[in-house]
Amino acid sequence: QVQLVESGGGLVQAGGSLRLSCAASGRTFSTLGWFRQAPGKEREFVAAISWSGITTYYVTTNYADSVRGRFTVSRDNAKNTVDLQMNSLKPEDTAVYYCASKRGSSNLRVRYEYEYWGQGTQVTVSS
Repeated sequence: QVQLVESGGGLVQAGGSLRLSCAASGRTFSTLGWFRQAPGKEREFVAAISWSGITTYYVTTNYADSVRGRFTVSRDNAKNTVDLQMNSLKPEDTAVYYCASKRGSSNLRVRYEYEYWGQGTQVTVSS
């Protein structure tokens, strides 16, 4: 059974930092990503990291324009986890953050490409 479990959300002041973690179990995924959903808005892509190759490994990362330079996504394949380091947080980053997984390393920003989702973790940034 596939499970994605997020942790690390919370309340932080603007300019602060938070680190989200997602533990995946049940299988290994080529791509692990983060999405977020603010009240009254669509769920949107935040960042993703892909792992491909056999003898030579390639790591690809992708970020939404709104978070590039402030957020960093990383993964530990041995532990099957993905982290999202969020720095210089802004009130507009407030949302529920979801971890998601997909096969393959293409269309990283497309929500409907992702097969499995975590339950989400709340991030609130106060001004």
